[in-house]
Amino acid sequence: MKSIRCIFFLLLFILLGCKNQTVKKFDSFSIEKRNSKPIVSFTFDDGITSDIANFKFEEWNEMILSHLENENLKAIFFVTGRNKLNKKGQFLLQSWNDKGHKIANHSFSHPYFNSDKNNSHLFELELLRTDTIISKFSNNIKFFRFPYLKEGQNKAKVDSLRTILSKHNYQNGYVTIDASDWYVNQRLIERIGEIGAKNADIEKYKAFYIKHIMERANYYEALSYAINDRHINHTLLLHHNLTSALFLGDLIQEFKAKGWEVVHADVAYKDPIFKTIPDANFAGESLIYSMVKQLTKYDHSLRYPAEDSRYEKEKMNKLGL
Repeated sequence: MKSIRCIFFLLLFILLGCKNQTVKKFDSFSIEKRNSKPIVSFTFDDGITSDIANFKFEEWNEMILSHLENENLKAIFFVTGRNKLNKKGQFLLQSWNDKGHKIANHSFSHPYFNSDKNNSHLFELELLRTDTIISKFSNNIKFFRFPYLKEGQNKAKVDSLRTILSKHNYQNGYVTIDASDWYVNQRLIERIGEIGAKNADIEKYKAFYIKHIMERANYYEALSYAINDRHINHTLLLHHNLTSALFLGDLIQEFKAKGWEVVHADVAYKDPIFKTIPDANFAGESLIYSMVKQLTKYDHSLRYPAEDSRYEKEKMNKLGL
């Protein structure tokens, strides 16, 4: 707890400039400050159905589910639809559904909606194609997460996509803690391919992975606390991949060891913060990023893109990962 508080105070000082500066609250609700520590939940994107390195698909998928079950924790799985129509895809969805996890929409083919060629018509098709796949499962939930967290390249596009979501009774499945777990996963798989799992020094990748996720979690928590004056229920974005299969249990334990409360993802989304709709001019990236960007006085604390391999590449190179 002491280390988290130190990070809070340091980032709050940087963000606010001085202790007497007014902090804008985005919630339209009166919220009792009943939580004395940061809160996190776990969400997963995509849904791979291929074997990875030396691990069969069914094996590494079960490893992720086992980590969650061991912690008595329920996640939300934001899935793409294009590989969910065959036997493996249906097995994947059923395995998560049977364990009590919610299944949500992440488009059909994962297009980049900041591109001019990917218009609102395509967006609606993508939304509905995956909706027809996941709606058959008892734990489906009407949440949509934008691929790459890109919600449109201009106000008109953002407004159009938001209208389509509302038309089909969907809610934005916002991320509040973003990171580059996918890049660590990519580097680990490349290393295993080069020298084999036994020689890949997987423990070093685990250490980097956990440190990276915790650094980003503390960063977004500090930003969020600065503008909301409370601990919100965070939704952490991870991916359905090998690093989740290998390291998720240790990551959850690290959050707990550092004083975070861990909650079910569907419970996390009941926080009033998720009723916030950022100005369309600032949509995209994580919810916290969008909210902070609206306050131009905080621009110095943000980078674009918010998370990317470019920020981790040199760190991993120096460590020989």
